[in-house]
Amino acid sequence: MLCAAQVQAQAPARQSAAKPAPRLVVAISVDQFSANLFAEYRQMFRLGMKRLTQGVVFPSGYQSHAATETCPGHSTILTGSRPSRTGIIANDWIDLGAARADKVIYCAEDPTAPGSSSRNYVVSPRHLKALTLGDRMKAAAPADRVVSVAGKDRAAVMMGGHQTDQIWFWGGKSFVTLPDRTGAAPATVGRVNAQVAATIARPEKVVLPAECRSRAIAVPIGAGKSVGVPVDRKAEDFSGFRVAAGFDAATTDLAIGLIDEMKLGRGQGTDVLAIGLSATDYVGHAFGTEGGEMCAQLMGLDANVGRILDALDATGTPYVVALTADHGGHDLTERDTARAFPGAQRVDPKLNSDTIGKAIAAELGITLDGPLLSSTGPFGDWYVSRALPAALRPRVIALAQAKLQAYPQIQTVLTADDLRRMPSPQPPVEEWSLAERARASFDPERSGDLIVLLKPNVMPIPDPTKGYVATHGSPWIYDRRVPILFYRPGATGFEQPLGIETVDILPTLAALIGLDVPSEEIDGRCLDLDAGQADTCAK
Repeated sequence: MLCAAQVQAQAPARQSAAKPAPRLVVAISVDQFSANLFAEYRQMFRLGMKRLTQGVVFPSGYQSHAATETCPGHSTILTGSRPSRTGIIANDWIDLGAARADKVIYCAEDPTAPGSSSRNYVVSPRHLKALTLGDRMKAAAPADRVVSVAGKDRAAVMMGGHQTDQIWFWGGKSFVTLPDRTGAAPATVGRVNAQVAATIARPEKVVLPAECRSRAIAVPIGAGKSVGVPVDRKAEDFSGFRVAAGFDAATTDLAIGLIDEMKLGRGQGTDVLAIGLSATDYVGHAFGTEGGEMCAQLMGLDANVGRILDALDATGTPYVVALTADHGGHDLTERDTARAFPGAQRVDPKLNSDTIGKAIAAELGITLDGPLLSSTGPFGDWYVSRALPAALRPRVIALAQAKLQAYPQIQTVLTADDLRRMPSPQPPVEEWSLAERARASFDPERSGDLIVLLKPNVMPIPDPTKGYVATHGSPWIYDRRVPILFYRPGATGFEQPLGIETVDILPTLAALIGLDVPSEEIDGRCLDLDAGQADTCAK
């Protein structure tokens, strides 16, 4: 039998209490990196992702809200707040009161800019209602620096926030910054852009890693097209460049270059670097999640994360890395049905706000100049025309809800009044009802009059031959569940399989650097990252 002294000697060491506070905080978002993909490829990782799994691993993290799209998901990662608080309810929403003809609002645009539209916009963080970690750090210590780089503008904006010192994102042919930024760009940017231009100018022959070759099986999607077997990229194919690991490699080169050039983590204060790796999302949309293309992409991700960690080690400064995703994803319907899941289906093209709005208008004898119902797709936020007389609104909403609810591919339809009366949901996140998931995305100023949720495994793309073959955005587990990993060199790792939220990342990182964040201003909670008896959340 052990004596008390022996038991105490064998207790886990209180390592975290003695470790120096990080001088550099790095947050990595891997776009569309679902918990399913993490589980599938975890045993294949050999480099950076393998190293991260030696830290603190939450394999069942959640983007807890229903609107599992890129912009809402990125808005949660470094704000500690759900979309209901960040105001980022979707990638695009409709503002029927907008003065411009285009009533669709892009989440990362400045709608007041002359000529701006949801597809030709000026990038801005003005729609983000919450403060990011970087915003809070600079408010407390102006010498702290905030850098954000990403393959998508919305990823860079939503993770960087309102007070970035440097922000760079892919502009279609090169990495660009916000239009209001003046002064010379860091030398790194010019060097990386030159490298990318030279790469795209040449054709690229795709050679699958050995471990991916067995996954390269063609899946017919119609019109003589198929996915599953990677094809070579032609010269000057900018879209093709985005759907390969080289796109993430360029973003990684930019991040590593800025770490070195700006001496991040080695200045007067604590710095934060947000990195948005976007290629996984483009691969998932273009080819689905289960083919040779995705396998090659994730092997590339492993290598790119490894290069980031090597660069951080070379700084010699204490750092912490958090890696997660903005949402998950679902494989294309045709591969699902071929592989033991015949219940998967594509959405009926007749399920749209224009068709249903016209049917209701005819039934009630309503005549309007514009559409009675508006939406950006078959699911999510649907809006009732403001030109409708107020006395008719309840009747139209009730009739629309009934018609949609009877539709065989729709799981449920909630009204704004339903959600407005609900309190914000509380953990455990994995047990939330559909209404609670929708409430976490609901902003009364921006959300629709109706929230339409499709049934599980209904792909909201009706025809895979005309663009994307797969997408996300549902309230179901394959889109909500994402890995959340924390890594500090020398710290003892552990795994916690219970559900946490991406909104827990901000308070967790803030505690490590001694930054006070009032709990009433966020939705997340601090996660204790110490494997022993110490508490990294203790003040």
